[in-house]
Amino acid sequence: MNVKRIFGTVLTILGIIGLIYTGYELINKSANYTTLIVVGIIGLIFFFSGIGLVKNTKDAA
Repeated sequence: MNVKRIFGTVLTILGIIGLIYTGYELINKSANYTTLIVVGIIGLIFFFSGIGLVKNTKDAA
C-alpha cells in the first residue's frame, strides 16, 4: 500500500474525529465556541485533504 494513501486515510479519520467532536460539543451547548470553531475548521481541512490524497494517488503495483 502506498504511503500517500495511508497518510490520506489517517488525515481523513482525524478529520472525521474532529468534526464529530465539534458536532457533539455544539449539541451539548459548550461555552468555548472559539475552540470549537478552530477544531471544526482543522477537522474540515484534514478531512478534505485526506480525501484528496486518497482520491488522487495512483495505485502502482
